[in-house]
Amino acid sequence: MNLALSDEQVFLREAARGTLSRFKTVDAAREALDGDESALPDLWPTAREAGWPGLLIDESHGGAGLDAFDAMLVLGECGRVLAGVALLGHLPATAILAEAPNASGLLEPLATGERRAAYLPVSPPDDIEQNWSADPARGAARAPAPTATEDGGQARVSGRLSFVLDAPGADLLVGVALLDGRPVGVAIEADASGVSVEPVRRYDATRSLGHVTLAESPATVLDAPVESLAGAWYLAQALIAAESVGSVETALDLSVAYAKERHTFGRAIGSYQAVKHSLTEVLRQLENGRSLLYYAGWARQGQPAEFPLAASAARSVAGRALDEAARTMISVHGGIGATWEHDAPLYFRRAQLSRRLLGGTGRATDRVAGELIAQADAA
Repeated sequence: MNLALSDEQVFLREAARGTLSRFKTVDAAREALDGDESALPDLWPTAREAGWPGLLIDESHGGAGLDAFDAMLVLGECGRVLAGVALLGHLPATAILAEAPNASGLLEPLATGERRAAYLPVSPPDDIEQNWSADPARGAARAPAPTATEDGGQARVSGRLSFVLDAPGADLLVGVALLDGRPVGVAIEADASGVSVEPVRRYDATRSLGHVTLAESPATVLDAPVESLAGAWYLAQALIAAESVGSVETALDLSVAYAKERHTFGRAIGSYQAVKHSLTEVLRQLENGRSLLYYAGWARQGQPAEFPLAASAARSVAGRALDEAARTMISVHGGIGATWEHDAPLYFRRAQLSRRLLGGTGRATDRVAGELIAQADAA
């Protein structure tokens, strides 16, 4: 297995970094927290220009025909600068549609970004939760998955999904519903009857979130295999892990740079053991998360049976690495690290919200533990 980036992947990563450098996304995040949400740039036209909406759609439908590894590189660059590009919702949705033969007519406008999709996250069963389930609006108990009923060749879907990434402004909602107790893929027009999307802001102004309510909403049942429905959940885990790893990289770079230039008692603070050890721990977690992420990117095509475990492991480690990196960034910067004017609190906010979305890092960790225990029992 060769996890080195190809020349094309290096170009994709550098092109994404250069594209995003045209926008002052971190400054915009601060202004949005001050109440000026109009300061956040609309990055979707830029994403369309770069071809990011079609990363996971094959070339015959107008996409780039790439895979999760390549999408992770783009999300990593978004995470570095806290860029709110609506890819975390769009890409898992297109992954489901790409595996559904009866959805081919929907793909081309999604590949070009003319239309935008949002993934309705419903997690597959595991050793703790025996049913397909959704994130709750509050509390720890998982919410039930949406349900579907047949209606003259179409379906009617009802249910509520909370904190759906990139739902506000989406044109198409794609996810999983239970039809007669079995999971099926569904595609729902966002302006269809019974569909309500309530925008919500939670702690990190760069995140576009919405509570989605479906009340007998007409839907197209997708003939996507169950494996692709479950795979979309784990793809979303891997993508948010990639974004988190990118944020860790920036937090560590800024912390190391400050530790070199800030002097106290005639010495750079980076020469003190406590500071060195804290930064080294962030580096250790970063490298661990990156290696797991790269393996997950390879496994989606190279070893599909291992992708759920690999994506969950990457999500678990990356979420904790970002939390550690953000806290260390504040600590290393001392008094200025906790001030409103510094970037550190923005990355801390990103860390705290990211590790709670899509089931959270805790659920990903449980998934890893359950798999490893099962393997040990079977040995």
